[in-house]
Parts: sequence; C-alpha cells; structure tokens
Amino acid sequence: MQGLMQDIPLTLDRIIDHAARWHGGREIVSRDGQGQISRTTYAEVHARAKQVSNALKAEGIAPGDRVGTLGWNGYRHFEAWYGTIGIGAVLHTLNPRLFPEQIAYIANHAEDRILLADPACRPLVEQLLPQCATIEKVIYLDEDFDAWIAPHAAECAWGGFDERTAAGLCYTSGTTGNPKGVLYGHRSNYLHCLMTLQSDALALSARDTVLLVVPMYHANAWGVIYSAPMVGAKLVMPGQRMDGASIHELIETEGVTYSAAVPTVWQMLLTHLKETDGKLSTLQRVTIGGSAVPESLIRTFHDDYGVDVVQGWGMTETSPLATISQPDARIAELGFDEQVPYKLKQGRLLGGLDLKLCDDAGATLPHDGKTFGRLMIKGPTIAAAYFKGEGGQVLDDEGFFDTGDVSTIDPDGYMQITDRAKDVIKSGGEWISSIDVENVAVGHPAAELCAVIGVSHPKWDERPILLVQLKPGATCTKDDVLRFLEGKIARWWMPDDVLFVDEIPLGATGKIDKKLIRQRMTDYKLPFGDPVR
Repeated sequence: MQGLMQDIPLTLDRIIDHAARWHGGREIVSRDGQGQISRTTYAEVHARAKQVSNALKAEGIAPGDRVGTLGWNGYRHFEAWYGTIGIGAVLHTLNPRLFPEQIAYIANHAEDRILLADPACRPLVEQLLPQCATIEKVIYLDEDFDAWIAPHAAECAWGGFDERTAAGLCYTSGTTGNPKGVLYGHRSNYLHCLMTLQSDALALSARDTVLLVVPMYHANAWGVIYSAPMVGAKLVMPGQRMDGASIHELIETEGVTYSAAVPTVWQMLLTHLKETDGKLSTLQRVTIGGSAVPESLIRTFHDDYGVDVVQGWGMTETSPLATISQPDARIAELGFDEQVPYKLKQGRLLGGLDLKLCDDAGATLPHDGKTFGRLMIKGPTIAAAYFKGEGGQVLDDEGFFDTGDVSTIDPDGYMQITDRAKDVIKSGGEWISSIDVENVAVGHPAAELCAVIGVSHPKWDERPILLVQLKPGATCTKDDVLRFLEGKIARWWMPDDVLFVDEIPLGATGKIDKKLIRQRMTDYKLPFGDPVR
C-alpha cells in the first residue's frame, strides 16, 4: 500500500551507528582488573567494533555463528559485542561466576567457535578448553585483542539482514536441570530498548552518566547496553571490582546520575557509605532488580542520600526488563511513606506486553491484589521457545510464557512477586511469601542477608525458618529477630526457627541460592510447637 512509512529493518547495528554519528564525543569510561581507568568515546568504539567485525570475518565467522564472551564490563567487551552482532553473528555471553562444568556445557551446547575472554579469566579458560571441542580460538580482552584487530580496517558493511536474525544468546542459571539458552533477535532487542527508554521505565537521556554495574553476561545487561548508546548517555563500566568502595569511587569521580544492579551490590555500597561517612553528590536514581528490594534499602537511599529507588522485574526469557515500579498518576500524588508499599512491588507492565495470573489448572485469576497465581507473560520481547528446542513447548494456548513466579496483580496494575513457584511455602493449605519475610527481616540493624525456606512439618505440611547472616561485628539473638518481626508480618508467617549462619550463598547472578541452602539443611529438624494463627 502506498503512503506508509519507510521500511527500515530494526537491526542493532543502527544503535551504535546512531551513537557514533550523533553522540560521537560522549565518553565511555572503564576500569580493568588492575584498577586502570581507560577513556574512549562512542565514535572510537564504533570504529574499533568495525575492526572486530573484520577480524571475525577473517577467522571465518559467518552470520549465525556463535561468538562467546567470558568477561566483565569494559570497553573492549563493548566493542566485541557490537562487532559481533553487526555482521549477523550471535554474541553468546558466558557467566564467569558459574561452575566450570556449567560453562563448558553451555559453550558446547551453543557451539561457540571463538571465545573472547577477560584476562582475569585465563586460569578458567585453560581449565575449560580441553572440554570445549567447538572453540577454535581464544582472544583475551587486553593487548592481545588490540593486536588481533589492529591489521583490519575500521570500515565494514553492517546489517543488510532480516531484523528477525538472531543477535544474542544467554543461558538461564540452571537452578533446575541444565541451563537453557534464550536466543534474542535484533528486532526483539531493538523493541526492548525503545520500551525501556520510556519515561515510565529507565528514562535514560543524553544528560545521564550511567554506571553499568549489571554484568554484560547477564541478559543484555538489563538492556542498558543498547539504551545508553541510543540516547548518548555517558557510560561508565566498573570491570570486576564491585565492592562498595570501588563503586562509590566511580560514582563520585565520574559524576554518575543513574545506575542499575542487584540488591547485594547496593547493600555493600550503603555499608561502605555508613562506615566512611560517605556522600552521593550526583547519583539521582537507581534501578534494582534480580531479587526483591528490601524496604530498608529504599528508605536508606531516600532518607540519607536523596536517591530514588525504582524496582524492576524481568528474567532472561523477557529480554529482560518487563515491569517497573514507576508510580502512576494516583500514586505519584501520595507522600513518600504512602508510596513505599508500591515501591516494594515489582511494578507496572512496560508498553507492548501483557500479563495474567493462572492457577495450576490454567484458569485465569483476578487482579485484586490478593489472589496468588502463576505469573504468565506475552509480547514481542518474550521467548517463544528455548534454543535448540530444549524444554519443549513453553507457551500456553494463548501464547503466554510461564515465568515460574507466583504473584499478585492489584487493580492499579502493580505486580508483586510473592515467590518462585519452586520456593513458595505452603503451610496448612495457605501460602507464605518467603520474599516478604526476608525483606522485613533484613531491615534488622544487625542483619546483612536473610533467607527463608520451608521445611517439612507433620501437621502443617511446611513451616518457614529464617537464616540470618549478621553484619561484621554485629550480635543478635533469635528472640531479638522475632521481636523485630512482630507486627510487621502475619502471626502465622512467623518463622518457627531463626538460625545464624556464617554465609548465605549467592548464585552466579547475585541472587540467594535457595537450592544450595536446602541441600545444606537436609538434616535440619524443626523445634517442637505449632505456629500462632
């Protein structure tokens, strides 16, 4: 039909082309494993990414081939990212925090041909290579990388392929069975970028300086790898150093206005600030995801540092951001204390997506803020299947994907996750949200981390117990914690026991590893007594 708009494929090379042409002088700052700071620009990265493309083509990499990366956030990794996808190859980000046997399985399953690795990962790579038959060459992201691309021209034809061509491959954490691959398309990632740039989402702009704490190996770095260059934001990459002091130094020296990370990173930062009487002079807002955000974290950022916390939710299969707790018109008019209950929810849906709640039989449940159900999601940025068909059919008859989360949705559209389906505690036929109990318990002044799991009970099927990792030097008793919880959670949700542990294990993406906790607690027996109802 005549008179329609220009039909230009939504391929991701257009994002870095745009950044180089219209924001070419904007800085990209990164820190390496030795603490060395490097400075470059979008224009320089664009030219070197073209050299990467030519170097890959010289190695025989063709459209559809998988190129693996194993490393932290830095400018060379950024160049490798765009240099790979620009020629239609698939960038496969490997998580160096996984167990070596998991990484080997993933690399073999993906059939990676080239591996671009951080020099800090050299011992890991040497351990992996004998197990990875498809990897033909390893290039380390240091001077070796520079030498590898140096002979090649800074001009290379990008794009020219269908926008539904695969661009990225990221594997789930594999908490049940082997990890499964999620294959992102150029079109889906481009749309995700536009969706996250809405003012009711990440709201990034050319005026922002973005600290990219979210690892590049974790689900498109929550999309910031695309949204920051799209708007020309200054980009700061912290490398491997994620401790509170290192993060604070970058925020202050580079004038960071926005960042995103999992709660544990921000807890380390706030602990450092308290110990050093530190300040946050430029930081305005942070997006927190990966696991539910404790109220204490939201209030400390707001009350002590004037920083707004916006909670987001997503998963590898959702590109990843899908909901965010930005206020609607009614909530925005409330005072901060009245907004906090909504900030504790995972938020409202991004435009272009759809959610529903279902029971175990697939029947749709109401959005009344009270009814728990399995969270289902649908849209152009949601996985339709896993790579190579692993896991079989993953969509229901209406095309919705089962997230594995148990949630509520209130009449205002705010979604709140109450548990993973595999973690929910069913006591006396009713559900207890381990996440809600954890988020209240971690507000105790002595608590560093808290985890709740269900254990078998002869009468109530399951009862919750609370594990507490104390802050260094802090002391606390079981009665202290239970008194702190009184009045903050339902009485029958009160843990039947409180255990103090040296460490609460975290998984490869910074989430509490409840699978490992349950393994460690195999021989645990509940103290005698019935819960108060």
